[in-house]
Amino acid sequence: MHTRGQCYEEYEETARWLLDHADQRPDVAIICGSGLGNLADLLSDKTVFPYKDIPHFPISTVPGHAGQLVFGKLQGRDCVCMQGRFHFYESSNISMVTFPVRIFFLLGVKTLIVTNAAGALNDSYNTGDIMTIKDHINLPGFAGVNSLCGQNDDRFGVRFPSMSDAYDSDLRALVKQAAEELGFESVLREGVYCMVAGPTYETVAECKILQLLGADAVGMSTVPEVVVASHCGLRVLGLSLITNKVVKDYDSGEKVNHDEVLRTTQRRTQDLQKLVSTLITRI
Repeated sequence: MHTRGQCYEEYEETARWLLDHADQRPDVAIICGSGLGNLADLLSDKTVFPYKDIPHFPISTVPGHAGQLVFGKLQGRDCVCMQGRFHFYESSNISMVTFPVRIFFLLGVKTLIVTNAAGALNDSYNTGDIMTIKDHINLPGFAGVNSLCGQNDDRFGVRFPSMSDAYDSDLRALVKQAAEELGFESVLREGVYCMVAGPTYETVAECKILQLLGADAVGMSTVPEVVVASHCGLRVLGLSLITNKVVKDYDSGEKVNHDEVLRTTQRRTQDLQKLVSTLITRI
């Protein structure tokens, strides 16, 4: 595995390598969550780089994450798509998780669309719903594991960035508009996403606590990337595909598993593709 560089020069080296090898100059980046890598199929005129071939780039190890960076055009706009993201539980290195976001910033990206698979904490949510993220709860951050810990580099952003507006309200409004036009309004939600470190799914008691905290959905990703993207000044849109309902009853015989998550994403991929494709034309 490539080691994640900690200095600005290594970020620059990676960005320069990609600019030298790709014809596109993307202003939109898409991070694909578990089972959602087919979003990259939307791109035309593609140039594909396996993560292992990109200098300093980390490598995804989770099933459902292809592990390649795809440049191409979507609705005539240059985009870059991560087929497979990195998770904190893969290495306990939060900087590895966020490395690509700073690369996107150096490539000239202005807007980040981040997707994930999440479990429903909100009792009104159903499997297959799509939740636009309006806010997040960074549980690892409460424990001191924050993407911005360590020395700050002012070339990326300020020392103490605000997170109260991390999820762009105009982009969220565009999602609602697009969903109505596509006939998805009945499955569209807007809520609070809570990140847990993983890789274990939550206990019954943990789910009850997260619900009390005000979280509508829970997952093991997204927040570190959003924190760094906001730090860099990128506009962020977060979309959670609700792949299961969390277990909140000790008498329940149900168990959450990754195969169930992937099956749900397969059923909803086309709808997400249509939604993202419509959004790209309006950003």
